[in-house]
Amino acid sequence: MQILATAIPEVKIIVPRVFCDARGYFFESWNAEKYARAGIDCRWVQDNESRSRFGVLRGLHYQAAPYTQAKLVRIIEGAVLDVAVDIRKGSPTFGKYVAVELSAENKYQLFIPRGFAHGFVVLSENVLFAYKCDNIYMPSHERGIAFDDPDLGIDWKVDLKEIILSARDIANPPMKDVELFDWNNKEYLL
Repeated sequence: MQILATAIPEVKIIVPRVFCDARGYFFESWNAEKYARAGIDCRWVQDNESRSRFGVLRGLHYQAAPYTQAKLVRIIEGAVLDVAVDIRKGSPTFGKYVAVELSAENKYQLFIPRGFAHGFVVLSENVLFAYKCDNIYMPSHERGIAFDDPDLGIDWKVDLKEIILSARDIANPPMKDVELFDWNNKEYLL
């Protein structure tokens, strides 16, 4: 496995070692020991999977403390543009984001640590999206940020007229109006 650097050091792209032959392919999508050596030492407590069609945008989502979540995301079928936004006020990369195309073809994974909002938009006809979380889902602590917040300026690579949002995501406020994490006291890590 190889770890690719991103513009935000805590966000990591994982390129697994894929073994291909006439039968198909094989790769490890998680190995606690190998990932811990790469700086991803999480105790995953929940696996999630979603299927979506072209233009569906899910996000930008996060959970407030004490239910913050780190995520390890990957694509089983199709392709997405996956985005992680630093919402740790005081961080050197506060308000910046990493956007990575993840696909069944490239088999990249993205590690999104606690203290980040996360979202993705489907670039292919359909996508099967899978991810691990290191904390449980808690509806009362669910938060969101507007995907089209002009202060973030995310280029989602899909025409805005083609984006499909849930009612919840339509109502997400801009980042300046949401509860943020404090990078200095690290409460989001608990």
